[in-house]
Order: sequence, then C-alpha cells, then structure tokens
Amino acid sequence: MRPGPWSFLFALLLLPLGLHAEQTPPAPSAAATAEQAQIDALQQRLATSEQQREALGAELQASGGERESALSQRLHQENQHLKLQLKKNQAVAPEPLLGDQQQWFVVGAGAALLGVILGALLRGNRRSRREWIN
Repeated sequence: MRPGPWSFLFALLLLPLGLHAEQTPPAPSAAATAEQAQIDALQQRLATSEQQREALGAELQASGGERESALSQRLHQENQHLKLQLKKNQAVAPEPLLGDQQQWFVVGAGAALLGVILGALLRGNRRSRREWIN
C-alpha cells in the first residue's frame, strides 16, 4: 500500500480526540460550589484553631516557667536546710573509740589468741612422747 492512505486514516482517527480536547469544561454545579464553600469554612476554622493553640502554648510556657522557678527556689531552700542539718550532725558525732592502727592491732591480737585457744583444744589430753623414734 501507499503511505498516503495510512496517514490519512491515522489523521481521521485522531480528529475525534482533538475535538474532544477542545470542549470547554462544564459550568460548576451547585454541589461543587457548596463543597468549595465548606472547604473554605473548614480552612478558616483551622486557621483560628491554630492561632488559639499557639496562644495557649505561649500561656502554658509562661505559667510553666513561673512554676519551675518556684519549684527550684523551694528545692534550693530545702537543700540549704539539709546542708545545715548535716553540719550539725557531723559536729555532734562522737569520736571513734579506736583509730585505724589500733583497730588492726586488736584484730591481729584476736587472731593470735584464737589460734592459741584452737591449738590447745585440738591437742586435747593426749600425751606426747618425748622420745625420739629411730
């Protein structure tokens, strides 16, 4: 076949698509305008809600800062009070009965005494031979 009829047939097939593309869109219906109005109202409510949220957040930050400062001041006073009590209790605390060197001496003496007592108990009433066995 010749190339002419094919191109002509192809052009005829594309003609309805071109005509369909040139049509103007239909006028918006009442339902579409009502939906658009509802969307606009919701966007407006969203904007006011965001403003209120920001205002409340700022107010919360301000009151939270006051609460934190009062809490930190109270904790600081309690800390000072506990430090004073600690100093009082340390001043009143009695001196230790024995120093470190004395404690080690007592522990060593106790271990030696325990060794002597255990040795005497383990020996019992046995008679020891004083002779040498060859």
